[in-house]
Amino acid sequence: MDRARVRALLRDVQAGKVDLPTAFERMRGLPYEDLGFAKVDRHRALRKDFPEVVYCPGKTDEQILRIVRRLSADSRVVLATRAAPATAAAIEKGIPHRVTYHDRARLLVIGSPPKRLSGNIVLATAGTSDLPVAEEAAVTAECMGARVERLYDVGVAGLHRLLENRRVLEGATVVVVVAGMEGALPSVVAGLVSVPVIAVPTSVGYGANFGGLAALLAMMNSCAPGVAVVNIDNGFGAGYLAATINARSRRPRSGTPPRTPR
Repeated sequence: MDRARVRALLRDVQAGKVDLPTAFERMRGLPYEDLGFAKVDRHRALRKDFPEVVYCPGKTDEQILRIVRRLSADSRVVLATRAAPATAAAIEKGIPHRVTYHDRARLLVIGSPPKRLSGNIVLATAGTSDLPVAEEAAVTAECMGARVERLYDVGVAGLHRLLENRRVLEGATVVVVVAGMEGALPSVVAGLVSVPVIAVPTSVGYGANFGGLAALLAMMNSCAPGVAVVNIDNGFGAGYLAATINARSRRPRSGTPPRTPR
């Protein structure tokens, strides 16, 4: 149950539109609901402003369907990551007209993402092969209410492609940089901007890339300050973190106006 629905329910109780037993019944699933094979965290949206996200690998289609049904009963939008096309088809059949499948990102969106997006996350990739991970990050952030501007295929092998977008980078509240191979792009970007840079190593590369380990270590050893690194191919984690930073940067502090991107 998200904060907006809890507030609405409490207002209805205060106004006498809903009695206490009914309100209790609606909230009795908090903080979690035991489905036998999973304990669905229905309280998470209250704590973190976004509901629990379902990781699909290792779960049956029926388990995923039951989990997302319970979560979507309380929240306007629910995400299921790393979903195979067959799983997407099963969920679409079980929850008709409410499911969108982003096949490149392997991401299922159940419900209605926000229509009004705020802030400005810039998402840059080194190459086209990094797009699946990048799109997982972008769609995640958009479902969390952030505006995302994509800069694809701007890797260091052709640095002029990045530099001609310098003003775009400087206007960001946070930059997500997705790169495989040697993983050099986040260091370059972090040397150009004054905002946080979230580096995402991908498993794209030849043998000595070691499935993304080379890029991961390069990003963790960046000499440019302001770089945080998520796990290999973890587009979801990067998108979630970026959206959180974006939301906090636009939330007004007591007595001060909201911060606007430069």
